[in-house]
Amino acid sequence: MELKPKLLRITTVPISLNVLLKGQLSYIRSNGFDVVASSAQGPEIIEIIEREGVPHYVIPLTRKITPFQDIWCLWKLILFIRRERFTIVHSHTPKAGLIGMLAAWFCRVPHRLHTVAGMPLMETRGFKRKLLKWVELITYRSATRVYPNSFRLRDFIVREIYASREKLHVIGRGSSNGIDLTYFQVTTEVEKNGIKLLETYGIKKDHLIITFIGRIVADKGINELIEAFEQVNEGTEKKTKLLLVGPYEDDLNPISSKAKTFIEEHPDIISVGFQSDIRPYLYISDIFAFPSYREGFPNVVLQACAMGVPCVASDINGCNEIILNERTGLLIPTKSVAELVAALKRLISDEDFRKRLAEEARSYVRANFDQQYVWKEIIKEYKKHVNV
Repeated sequence: MELKPKLLRITTVPISLNVLLKGQLSYIRSNGFDVVASSAQGPEIIEIIEREGVPHYVIPLTRKITPFQDIWCLWKLILFIRRERFTIVHSHTPKAGLIGMLAAWFCRVPHRLHTVAGMPLMETRGFKRKLLKWVELITYRSATRVYPNSFRLRDFIVREIYASREKLHVIGRGSSNGIDLTYFQVTTEVEKNGIKLLETYGIKKDHLIITFIGRIVADKGINELIEAFEQVNEGTEKKTKLLLVGPYEDDLNPISSKAKTFIEEHPDIISVGFQSDIRPYLYISDIFAFPSYREGFPNVVLQACAMGVPCVASDINGCNEIILNERTGLLIPTKSVAELVAALKRLISDEDFRKRLAEEARSYVRANFDQQYVWKEIIKEYKKHVNV
């Protein structure tokens, strides 16, 4: 009996495996690969094992700069790779990419693949930027193939970090996992749960809901969003609510104390924390706002578009490959409160325009980023390297 090629998929924290790559590991396993997942410890691991049907190996990676911990993780991963004899090691996220690619290179794994999905160095300066750039460069040089998850991100890498295009390849039309169009649609259950949310939070029919979904951190443009909402909330006749869905990360990239206080005290801002099912929140939304500073290929913008919510997003990598300005949504410069206010007011005041953008966006996402298409392209890429 011919042995299946062994594949290790590694991310820094398990939530990336559980959310960003949801369903993908099971699909790859069903296409002839022996798949193992790896990340730091976390409550999501049990769900990953049960849903994807793959084993999980804990490597105590951190998202911070922790050199002694990183060396220990590198040694532990080298021993694991040597023992398991993987054919492919495929990493995601910066720390897992550095440790995973170095360990795979040291063990002479024949196929060392790394996916790039947004980089912290885009918003850093000085010594820290140089350090992060050096980390990316080591990762790319240790890999045999590098997958930016958008074309604009590929161009940024070539321009700022790694001049050679030979290793760089965008899978399909971009996105690390595509979007499950059978899941992100309005169903009776989603509608029912959405109505419950309106009742729970006392949101009336005449309220217009602006929603953000993601980590509540500075780099996601939350400070600007709060300031913009304050102006919109006071400066338009339409009653508005701001719905924030996602966790705070005060230890890594906190928002300003002023913005946090405003969120906690303003009667028209609702912050609900992390939610495993965001569909009811998108269902009740009238506008999706995503003023992030940097992205790779933002899944949540795909999800909003698939659910028929008109979007205003930053004109940055990834976002501007989903949102075609004036056609599938509105694009604004990063860190511009004035532009964000203008875009929100325009969408608030013109319901027909919102509907047209939503319809165009839904059609565009369905045509270009269906999850089954993305998964098939990943399998094609793997099969270029190994015989299955």
